[in-house]
Amino acid sequence: MKKQLSLKLKYSLILLALSVGAANADINFPIPDAPTLDAEAYILIDANSGEILAQHNADTRRDPASLTKMMTSYVIGEAIKSNRITENDIVTVSKEAWATGNPVLKGSSLMFLKPGDKVSVAELNKGIIIQSGNDACIAMAEHVAGSQESFVSLMNNYTEQLGLTNSHFETVHGLDAPGQYTTARDMAFLGRALIKNLPEEYAIYKQKEFTFNNIKQNNRNGLLWDTSLNVDGIKTGHTNAAGYNLVGSAVEGNTRLISAVLGGRTFKGREEESKKLLTWGFRFFETATPLKANIPLVTQTIWYGDNNTIQLGALDDINITVPRGQAANLKIAHKFNDVYLSAPIAKGVEVGKMQFVLDDKIIAERPLVTLQKVEETGFFGSIWDYIKLKFYQWF
Repeated sequence: MKKQLSLKLKYSLILLALSVGAANADINFPIPDAPTLDAEAYILIDANSGEILAQHNADTRRDPASLTKMMTSYVIGEAIKSNRITENDIVTVSKEAWATGNPVLKGSSLMFLKPGDKVSVAELNKGIIIQSGNDACIAMAEHVAGSQESFVSLMNNYTEQLGLTNSHFETVHGLDAPGQYTTARDMAFLGRALIKNLPEEYAIYKQKEFTFNNIKQNNRNGLLWDTSLNVDGIKTGHTNAAGYNLVGSAVEGNTRLISAVLGGRTFKGREEESKKLLTWGFRFFETATPLKANIPLVTQTIWYGDNNTIQLGALDDINITVPRGQAANLKIAHKFNDVYLSAPIAKGVEVGKMQFVLDDKIIAERPLVTLQKVEETGFFGSIWDYIKLKFYQWF
């Protein structure tokens, strides 16, 4: 809760200063507390900035249920992205992926595969994401890694790579298993990784229905039909041990929010609680992008280089969460680590900090980096720069 309280306090103080100190301020109300949800754990983040807007028991370990399929999907998406498999690959379904022959799958969500079926990766991937097919997970795991065990190892490797420190998977589908767990925080940031790193894979999550073998099934994420929010993902899950889970993401203008609600009470309740959280977030926050990638913030003198100046800024877009309506008022200041910059220097080297200021208060900092490489000048150029620098220092 400390993160949530500090964020709310920070912006409440900023809004108070704006309303008192600016004659034409268009914001004159504080940010209210986030709604308290009827769920065991939840979190709301700004997908672009990574800022946490609200949380409750966000690091409490819980059964993931079918939220596990977000990691299954991530592994598949990475395999397609790296050309280890293609969407056109044809997979022959094994007995392990047949619900009639595998007692673990009986009564669970299925794509209704049969042994010997030949199905494309593209179809199986949709079956996992849209239909939440546990049988499709097994078929794809065997295709990607040779076995479910090897695929689970890949899942846990990506868990480490993505910094999901409170997640561990034992199955490819999420049915309850000893030693399998995740948290609301990890699921929200896994959703962020899907969106940022695998946009083609993530595009499947907004599809509302999928038909296989003349069986049409709807996406279990009911928020996709909600006309008051522009929801385009992500995943639901339910088992008796996990309760009702939903990771949702929606977009409004430049702002994308991700909610993770775990341990909800009912099928519809997880949607209602998620909607409360997303609505609150969009009502009171927005994402500002005060600096684009590779656009110079400042041009600075550099000594002993084959150029006399160097451009400084950020290699990626800078996204900052601000109170709604205040993006245009965000200002950028900067400070350097050293008084003088000297060559040689590579592109992307941190030379200082960018400070993002709202109403004279620093609300965020990001690294200030070099946007170009500058090589060292020759002998005579170095001598001349040495003389100039000494003269500059003296006077």
